[in-house]
Amino acid sequence: MSIKIQLHVTHRQHTDGQKTIAVEGTNVHEALNNLVALYPGLKNEIFDKKGNLLHYIEIYLNKESAYPGELQKPLKDGDEIQIITFLAGG
Repeated sequence: MSIKIQLHVTHRQHTDGQKTIAVEGTNVHEALNNLVALYPGLKNEIFDKKGNLLHYIEIYLNKESAYPGELQKPLKDGDEIQIITFLAGG
């Protein structure tokens, strides 16, 4: 089952500039783990030390927020995950 993951521009440094990565997965967590297996530099950009999403990361599934319970959302072939990073500045 092929899932497309679209990366925020700040994460593309870990994927040689690729915006979209195809992975396998039956739920969002499995797909993200497969992404991190391909690009280990993304692990600390997405997950905290306990394996939870960082507080400034939001997951969209097929262009809709997957919150709450985003990591457990089931996937089907052709689904798209967007990793959104909230940025702040001042």
